[in-house]
Amino acid sequence: MSVLVDKNTRLIVQGITGREGSYHAKGCAEYGTNVVGGVTPGKGGTTHEGWPVFNTVEEAVAATGANATMIFVPPPFAADGILEAVAAGLPLVVCITEGIPVLDMVKAWEIVRRTNSVLIGPNCPGVISPGKAKIGIMPGRIHKEGSVGIVSRSGTLTYEAVYQLTQLGIGQSTAIGIGGDPIVGTTHIDAIRMLNDDPDTEAIVMIGEIGGPEAPSSPEAKAPPKARWPP
Repeated sequence: MSVLVDKNTRLIVQGITGREGSYHAKGCAEYGTNVVGGVTPGKGGTTHEGWPVFNTVEEAVAATGANATMIFVPPPFAADGILEAVAAGLPLVVCITEGIPVLDMVKAWEIVRRTNSVLIGPNCPGVISPGKAKIGIMPGRIHKEGSVGIVSRSGTLTYEAVYQLTQLGIGQSTAIGIGGDPIVGTTHIDAIRMLNDDPDTEAIVMIGEIGGPEAPSSPEAKAPPKARWPP
């Protein structure tokens, strides 16, 4: 089994006509992911690399039956792209974009966390279940199907862990790069819970990264106590 993505994943790409969106859409498709279309406002009704392009996520979902999106929208507009995907009811939203203003994500997360959508990222490499599907920028060739889950805040350390496991003949069930921004949709704990509930994941590798405290990812998560001054 796997978590988040599998052979039933139907992926759209927000920003598919841009250089990065186009390149990685093709990479996902070449790996075996079912890429069904893309979104670029103003280019609806055209095609790009053989995929239909729509003006809005809602139109794309209605026409293609998509159940996941990969976001390559420029930073000033990426938070709105996340909200558009959530408003369209997509179960999985993977935001690759880095450099989104923190205040934009504060506002977006207040909305996203009240929905049923799972947000991976922003500023992340994405998610891959080897042999099934990948949504992201990771090199698919270094992965091997197996039973070890990977959860990492660092993109490059995700690849390093995967590569070393594969070199040892140890496969992975799902690798999740949660992203290194102050506010991300899925934290280490969230991802570990998913993998822990997967009966075919027998072990988990968790990788952190130098940085500040993580923001709570769910309403029940407890915030750190406020500092009192003077003591």
